[in-house]
Amino acid sequence: MFTSFIRLCLQHKPLVLISTAGLVAWGIFSFSRLPIDAIPDITNNQVQILTVCPDLTTLEVERLVTHPVEQAVRNSPGVQELRSISRFGLSVITVVFSESMPNSLARQVINERLTTIWEDIPASAGRPEMAPVSTGLGEILHYRIEALPGYQDRYSPTELRTIQDWMVKRKLAGIPGVVEINSFGGFQKEYEIAVDPAALRARNVSLEELVEAVQASNRNAGGAYIEKGPDLYFVRALGMLSQPADIERIVVAIQDGMPVHVGDVAVVRSGSALRFGAVTSGGQDEIVLGIVMMLKDANAAKVIRAVKERMASVQQALPEGVVITPFLDREALVDRTMATVRNNLIEGALIVILVLLLLVGNLRASLVIASVIPLSMLFAVGMMVAFGISANLMSLGSLDFGLVIDAAIILVEATLFYLVLRKEAGQQEDPLTRNDMEEGIVTAASRVVRSSVFGVLIIVLVYLPVYALTGIEGKMFKPMALTVSFALIGALVLSLTYVPVMASLFFNRRDLTENRVTRWTMHTLESMFRPALSAAIRRPAASIILAAGLFLISLGLFRTLGGEFVPELDEGDILMHGFCKPGTSLSQTIE
Repeated sequence: MFTSFIRLCLQHKPLVLISTAGLVAWGIFSFSRLPIDAIPDITNNQVQILTVCPDLTTLEVERLVTHPVEQAVRNSPGVQELRSISRFGLSVITVVFSESMPNSLARQVINERLTTIWEDIPASAGRPEMAPVSTGLGEILHYRIEALPGYQDRYSPTELRTIQDWMVKRKLAGIPGVVEINSFGGFQKEYEIAVDPAALRARNVSLEELVEAVQASNRNAGGAYIEKGPDLYFVRALGMLSQPADIERIVVAIQDGMPVHVGDVAVVRSGSALRFGAVTSGGQDEIVLGIVMMLKDANAAKVIRAVKERMASVQQALPEGVVITPFLDREALVDRTMATVRNNLIEGALIVILVLLLLVGNLRASLVIASVIPLSMLFAVGMMVAFGISANLMSLGSLDFGLVIDAAIILVEATLFYLVLRKEAGQQEDPLTRNDMEEGIVTAASRVVRSSVFGVLIIVLVYLPVYALTGIEGKMFKPMALTVSFALIGALVLSLTYVPVMASLFFNRRDLTENRVTRWTMHTLESMFRPALSAAIRRPAASIILAAGLFLISLGLFRTLGGEFVPELDEGDILMHGFCKPGTSLSQTIE
């Protein structure tokens, strides 16, 4: 079957060459869409439920929020694991679903369950909300907003936080792949109503009446429309609050025909929301921190580049003396990782080509075999995009080009060997005709192609246990196994189609002569190998005992090895955590 297929390819060379060109175009197009990251994202299929309840203690958060939400989502379809954290003012629940369940469906299920428990949670305890569709690797960029030297007195932490929330955050929103912009540090600006209890008693107004009046006054109202000739005029009552003076003019009650305003019983002033943390830079001034969160399964390199391009335009719109400075950039890690992978692949390919020139001893044959390396890589890239596999340290770093071109080496070496034997036996015309070359390729392939194909298939089947991995292990190692398998399968197909055609087009009579370097190298290796092989055959028992002994020694050494799930990854950044005892004030912590 394989021999007939190779003969068919030799009879339709233009079709094979066109198909190869199509493979190149497909691979290049797929490479432009290939997601690039440093390491594979091993986060499981999860949905986080967040509830902010600043009025509740840890025990109350657990009793009033966390427990009811857990009970509501526990029996959702596809749930495999449920874990939660209850802290002062915050409830975090993580629901882990099976990998076969789409994330969008999992979020829909959780949303339906949350709508059924709102009545069971007090209104003062907050409303449970789902976290954005991101993962532990979603923090792709940290940036700080700070005032330049000489401008610190002009911009307070409150103003810096306002710039972050109302300018930077909004301008960075809408970038494809960005799911959220988080803000930390500074003071979140608010308008505060400082109530005077004595004034409330003097005017016989309760605090509840004051709160209800403020809540009811902050709205607009529509009043239909009026037609006047050909024109139409809408009637509206404007009541939205826009400045502290508007709040002071709100009417709380009517006493003896006279209105009681908010300004009569309270002082309206600018203030800030209660905060539980702060951000400092260089151990000196307070700054504002922003974190860009990436959408799950997005292309990290592409998203970071888009964020930086947008950030450059945002910088131009900021007030004078305020700058945005990225300080933790995932692109640096991605670039270093990809540079390592790229250098390893290039160096590996060059070494393979050098060894081919040394051992094959023929420039044309070596180039035909070496050309399988980029073609098989393009095939693997196309399949990676089709299967949603990102280019990272695990997927591309596992490629072995010596393994990939094995089938092509076998076919080319068998062809050259067969033609040399025919020439030495006087069965071959001189000069070598194209028909003789094609017949030699088909005859040589018929002797080795079955073994070559089975050898590649056996290597692919060796990865079956890796294909069966699930959970975190599967997310970490399956991309590696699939990428290697794609490259091997692509190289095998090329060795049956592309390699025979290229050999028939480029080989000639001079390719049947072995150069001196190759002859000396092969004779030297053979002189070292033949005595060892003869000794092993003459003493089979000793050979088996020696092999078994080496195996037992390797088992003993294996037990002394340490164990790590992944190798240490040095990102090049230093992250320092400082912890204070529980109950330490925020001002003391900042100091």
